[in-house]
Formats: sequence, structure tokens, C-alpha cells
Amino acid sequence: MTEPLLSVRDLSVAFTQGGTVTTAVNRISFDIAKGETVALVGESGSGKSVTALSVLKLLQYPAASHPSGQILFKGRDLLSATEDELRRVRGNDVTMIFQEPMTSLNPLHQVGRQIVEILMLHQGMGEAEGRKRAIELLTQVGIRDPESRIDSYPHQMSGGQRQRVMIAMALANRPELLIADEPTTALDVTVQAQILELLAGLKTRHGMSILFITHDLGIVRRFADRVCVMTKGEIVEQGPTAEVFAYPQHAYTRKLLDAEPKGRPGPVAGDAPPVIAADDVKVWFPVKTGFFRKVTGHIKAVDGVSVMVRAGETVGVVGESGSGKTTLGQAMIRLINSNGAIRFGDQSIDGLSFKQMRANRAAMQIVFQDPFGSLSPRMSVSEIIQEGLAIHEPRLSGSEREARVVEALTEVGLDPATRHRFPHEFSGGQRQRIAIARAMILKPRFVVLDEPTSALDMSVQAQVVELLRGLQEKYGLAYLFISHDLKVVRALAHQVVVMRNGVVVEAGSAEQIFDAPQTDYTKALMAAAFDISTAHQQAVNQ
Repeated sequence: MTEPLLSVRDLSVAFTQGGTVTTAVNRISFDIAKGETVALVGESGSGKSVTALSVLKLLQYPAASHPSGQILFKGRDLLSATEDELRRVRGNDVTMIFQEPMTSLNPLHQVGRQIVEILMLHQGMGEAEGRKRAIELLTQVGIRDPESRIDSYPHQMSGGQRQRVMIAMALANRPELLIADEPTTALDVTVQAQILELLAGLKTRHGMSILFITHDLGIVRRFADRVCVMTKGEIVEQGPTAEVFAYPQHAYTRKLLDAEPKGRPGPVAGDAPPVIAADDVKVWFPVKTGFFRKVTGHIKAVDGVSVMVRAGETVGVVGESGSGKTTLGQAMIRLINSNGAIRFGDQSIDGLSFKQMRANRAAMQIVFQDPFGSLSPRMSVSEIIQEGLAIHEPRLSGSEREARVVEALTEVGLDPATRHRFPHEFSGGQRQRIAIARAMILKPRFVVLDEPTSALDMSVQAQVVELLRGLQEKYGLAYLFISHDLKVVRALAHQVVVMRNGVVVEAGSAEQIFDAPQTDYTKALMAAAFDISTAHQQAVNQ
């Protein structure tokens, strides 16, 4: 038989902290053949990312160790390789797309410069040649107007656009093995389909192999040749994707296949008062060119959008990455400047300064898209969650704040005993739940939920949807729910706003938008989302 490109044999990963040894991965084995895509699936904390990081020895050593196993790349054991040998493999033969692009991109450098740097280092290209190639790569991964966006900084791009830049960087050197750790997490469904098609084409043209880590089983069904199912650090089932989906043998695999957000939100009271209303909101970013940096144009991120959210109501905002969804949410709670009228309850807040807004901050909260970037790495989870209480409810004693933290963590499904750990000790999905707990602890009236389930596996998505519903019913919360996952939006939203290029192309009740979309763009979104869902369901029912 042909030797596998990558062979993981009997691999274990352990972490040592304060004399305590925790086994994160326990004696797993799998192979990836040349030109093959193998998906590693499982819930947050199952060991998927730890396994992927072990391939290139990117864990924090010596706290991390490998009590057993080998990782053979073309017959060479990478676990015993020297640092010089690993440097030759990293970026050339094996590259990786990380889960959280904002923490992986240098905030001080333009994205084009970061791509060109890779090409200059690994391929010896000059500046001009590298820039030309970088524009080609940005075009391939679906960045609109790449000639101008190549000079953007990471903070000037949406989460989905940043993820696409990361994919372009990973593909720059045409690697033999691409490790993709949740590469479509931040992408809307239409671009998700484009990226999967792009990766599939590159795989075919260059004979590239892919280790694909995801919690989205619809993507696995559509994209992977073989699948390995992980839970609690062990691979409990593996085999050809169609076979595993059609005839799952392990109870955990069956649980994953059955898990997705279900149900519909409860009705909103007819006399529910408006909590927040935005009328003709505009957020334009100036484009400055020339030596004197004169304003020569504007990027119209939000261009005349009106939205109202009532008590106990969820308004879903959907659309492609860069359509203005997040900018709208931030403008409504006055995190960025905007033009247009915004009322919070009976108060006009559009003219208030950031200092004047402080009195309203406890009542309006936001859960950001990137949990790792929004959690301080120097603070424990307990300190992060109770920070808002110290500011907005200073009369609480230390023990009362701690009790509120325990309650908040319990509500979002995390063990309160972990509250003294730091963010880097949690998986991506667990960090997202910490971010939700931080927002909810202040008992706000209005919450902007910016992709709150994007980093969560499907079973936890369903739990979070139920959690958000329960909190809404209990406290009459108003949500602005920003998401590219239309299945989650359908389970949670009463009203839906569809945005594209900064404007609203369609708005109405969730039933109207999902069951009878009027515009071609909305129809395309629905087709992209539910074609994947249909494929998944057909596989389960076979």
C-alpha cells in the first residue's frame, strides 16, 4: 500500500500545571493519504485543535507533552524533529488556518504586507511580484475589490474577511498538507460554499491533503472523504464519511448527527414596548489618499438602515461578511459614531458622548464574534465576568459578586469550579460561553449577539439557543442577533433583516423571510444554507 502523507500513531497529549497532569488526547491514531480530506469532528474541548497543533508542535511546551505516539509526515517523525527541521516543514509543506483570525493577524501591518512577507520568505519573491500574487490570492478567497483591500489593516475588515485573509496566507505556498481549524466558522453560507469549493479545487489541482477540523456536520458530509469522531480526547469512530453518516456505530456519533437548534421562539406580547429603535442610521468610513491624506471617498458600511427591537423580541440580522451587520449593532449601542436617530427606551442616545453613555452601559451589552480577542488573557474567568459588576454595582460585596459569577457560569453550562482559570485554558466554544456569561451577569435589557454560536459545536448551539430563549422569556430581553447561520436564526428570531453592502434588501417576519423570500439575494442565502442542511439530513436518513 502507498505510505500515508500523514500518519498519527497512538498519540497522547498531556498538560502539566501546578503539579497536576491532565490528559487532553488519549492514544489516538489516524492516517491522511495524499490528496485526501480527513475531518476531525467533535464537541468543544474534545481534543480536535490540540491534535492539530501537535502536528506542527505548536503547543506551549514544556507545559504540553506527548506521553506516547508518533506523528509521521512522509515517514519523518515530527515529534522528534529539531526546531530547524520543523521550520522547513512549517509554512512550506504543512500550513495551518487558525480558528480565530484576529489573534493570528498582526494588527500593526496591512493584510497585503503579511501575505507578501510569506511569499518573500518562502519563495524569494520581490515586493512587486509578491503584491501581485497576494492580490490573486485575495481574489481566489472571495475578497471584493482586492486591489484596495490589500492595504487594509485587520481591524478594518469583518470577521469573515479576516478569516479569508488567513486562508489566502495558508495557501500562498501551495502546501502538501493544509490543517484547517474551523476555517469557515466566521463565514456566511454563500462564501462558505465558495471557500469549500476553492479548497476542493486546490486539492484536486495540486494533490493537496487536508486535515479539516469542524463542528459543522453539514460541511463534513459535503467536503470530507473520511471522518474521525472525537470525544473526551479519544477517537470513538472513524471511516468513510458516507458510511459513518449513514450507519453511525457509536452513541456519541448518533448524538452529534441528531443535534441542531430546534423549535421556534415564543410569541412577543402585542403591547411589548420598543426597547431600542434606530432610524436611517449611517456609518461611513472616509477613504484618504495622497500625500496630504485627503478624503476622496467613503466606505458606506451602513447606509440608511432602520431597525426596531421590542421587549422580549429577537431581530435577526443576516447577510454576507462585510454587509454591515456588526457595524449596525455597534452603532446602535453607540460603540462607534453614526448619523441618524437612535432611541433607547424613552431616551434619545444618538447625540450622547461616550462618557454620557456610561449610565446606559449596564442595560445594553454585546457578545463579540471573537471571544479570545475580547477576553483579557491576564485576567481569570471570574475576574472577567465580575468586572462589569464592580463598575455598575459597586455596593456588592466580594462574596456577592462571586455568587453572581457562579450563577452566570451555571446558566451558560460551564462548571463554576473552572472560574479561576484563564481564557487560554478553554476551548473556543467554552470561551464563547464565558463571553455570554459576562454580558448576561448585568441583567441587561438589550443585547447585541454578534455571531454568539459561531464557535460552538452543534449540540452546544442547541443548548445556547435554549439558554438565550430562557433568559429572554425570564427577563423580557431584546436581542439583535447577528449571524450567518440561518438555521440558528430561524430557531431564535421573530423578525429578520437581510443586509447587503450596507443597506437592507429585505425585512419582515421570520416566517415571511424563510418561507417566502422576495429578493434574489435572500433566495440565494436560503438555498446555500438549507442545501447544506438538506444534504446532512439526507445522510442521516439513509
